[in-house]
Amino acid sequence: MLPTVLALRAAGRIAPKNYQLDFDNLPGSELRRAPDGWHAIVPLGGTKHRLWLRELPASGSAVVIDLPLDADFELRLEAARRFWLALERRAFGNSPLALPALKRRRLILALRAVDGWQEGNSYRQIAQGLFGSHRIAERAWKTDDLRSRTIRLVKLGQRLMRLRWRALLDKRRGRGDK
Repeated sequence: MLPTVLALRAAGRIAPKNYQLDFDNLPGSELRRAPDGWHAIVPLGGTKHRLWLRELPASGSAVVIDLPLDADFELRLEAARRFWLALERRAFGNSPLALPALKRRRLILALRAVDGWQEGNSYRQIAQGLFGSHRIAERAWKTDDLRSRTIRLVKLGQRLMRLRWRALLDKRRGRGDK
């Protein structure tokens, strides 16, 4: 199961403040029965939350989220936090799987750089394509910081290819940003 899919179940006892979800009357939600239980997509707080339930709780039942202590615990915890904040009608920020803007830009540049490298372009040609020819100094290319940056981007792109692009999304190990 994806780490952003939350496993819900009916609460054994009622807490002082509990959250009751009536899956029959959630506006805009999708609920489907499958061999392994029930799958729900619930739009709350401007995003869609994906839920899995072994059994559908009775209407108006309080629910709890199960968070297994595994390698994806941090992502599951963030998804649960976002779901709770949506229930509370509070802002919850970016998705736990969203890449920061600078990292996303660096990965895009790395993919473009490795494409240029595979086409047989020189580092200078790749740098001109990425950063514009007006930024490439004719005399100082060997010591230009854009040359070093271009080489690093090509190497990152090659590493991403070897990892089969998995590093693009694997936040918990920090791959793809070196």
